Amino acid sequence: MDNVPNLDEASRPLADAWQHTLQSTGAAAASLLCALAADSPPELAHHFYDVLLEDPRASRFLSHDQVRLRLKPAMQRWLCQLLTATPASIPALVAAQRVIGDVHARVGIPVDLVTRGARVLKQRLFERIVAQAPSSAVAFEAIACLSASVDIALEGMTLAYTHARERSSRTDAAYRLFSLVQNVSTERERQRALLLDWENALLYAIASQASDADTVDLAHSEFGLWFTHKGIPSFGESSETAQVGALIATVDAQLRAAQAHADVGARFAALQGIREQLARIRTLMSMLFERIGELDAGSDALTNLLNRRFLPTVLRREIELANSTHTPFSLLLLDLDHFKAINDAHGHDGGDRALQHVAALLGQLTRGSDYLFRYGGEEFVVVLVAATAAQAEVIAENLRKHIAQTPAQLANGQPLALTASIGVAAHEGHPDYERLMARADAAMYQAKKRGRNQVVLASDDLPEPPGRRGLQRG
Repeated sequence: MDNVPNLDEASRPLADAWQHTLQSTGAAAASLLCALAADSPPELAHHFYDVLLEDPRASRFLSHDQVRLRLKPAMQRWLCQLLTATPASIPALVAAQRVIGDVHARVGIPVDLVTRGARVLKQRLFERIVAQAPSSAVAFEAIACLSASVDIALEGMTLAYTHARERSSRTDAAYRLFSLVQNVSTERERQRALLLDWENALLYAIASQASDADTVDLAHSEFGLWFTHKGIPSFGESSETAQVGALIATVDAQLRAAQAHADVGARFAALQGIREQLARIRTLMSMLFERIGELDAGSDALTNLLNRRFLPTVLRREIELANSTHTPFSLLLLDLDHFKAINDAHGHDGGDRALQHVAALLGQLTRGSDYLFRYGGEEFVVVLVAATAAQAEVIAENLRKHIAQTPAQLANGQPLALTASIGVAAHEGHPDYERLMARADAAMYQAKKRGRNQVVLASDDLPEPPGRRGLQRG
């Protein structure tokens, strides 16, 4: 079928097979399948998700209320489309399965869960076909058609899933190589200094008998946050990173034990064990840094921030961390106001200076464990690790004020006033990072609509902006 529209070479055989199946199915069997579409999908969708939720892994993808509210109607529509398919509708159906497979890959749903769901759906539908068919011949024909349709749909999903996961794996590997550390020696010294600062602060706290509430544990220190959110994905999972993680946990356990002693002398005695673990951490960190080379493929040449290439990798990891450790994180989508007017009035050099100025401010006003991206054009994305919606909103407002109060400087020395509109979205459990980006985008769009130079926190009642953007755009 060379004239099939909008299908790539890999999808055309699926369309051919599906159309051949429908053309070979008699009118009585096709009519029976259409009848099932009229009264079966709601109950079948409930059955599908009830079965999947028996698997503990499914809770990550299906426990969120928004997921259930969106997916059950989508499952009903999918069933109706399969049961009422005609040869003319097949190209669009095949293309739709590819989209579904891409979403499954993006969220990371295990393939076996999808195939299990298809199996239980087919089993329940087969039972209904047998019960309602006017004859065994019609039942056999309807079952054969339905089975082939579901299998071809799954094949289309799996094809897209495999391609998407391969792309993600390549990007993840590049991300580890790039390591988010554009200057290895500088970052090595910075992390050494942060670890030493934490040790000195602990020593001072014990010597001065400061309140235990003033002592931050190592896991939540600047070094600890950097290691968890940037160090591990940068270095890659290895025995050394696992040892560092275990040592951090040991240090914090020893710290809690030391704090349980009222006697200062006992606390100092416990400190010796903590310092020994810190020395081991420093040794391991030196080994890890030695393995990294400097790569620039993931940075934006103008601003030296990360480019959007690694944003899906970062968001997938933060979602996994949030789900496994119940740690919040938030996202800011920042757009410079009236940027076209800046380019028109001052040329592209003026626009470039504005972007570099804002990038520098973002670096100054965020933590080393946070992620800074130039998303494209005049847009920036900030991933705030270990930050709630309320905390992110405060950070965003601080960024907005500094941008408005700190003009950039043009080549002739004249100041260039800037403002920014910022959308804030906190991760709320949804497994798809595109959903988080869409919420931040909707909030940023509202900030623009309300007059610019504002911060808006995402909420479910915000309308989606026209032509909603996602991470797939160029």
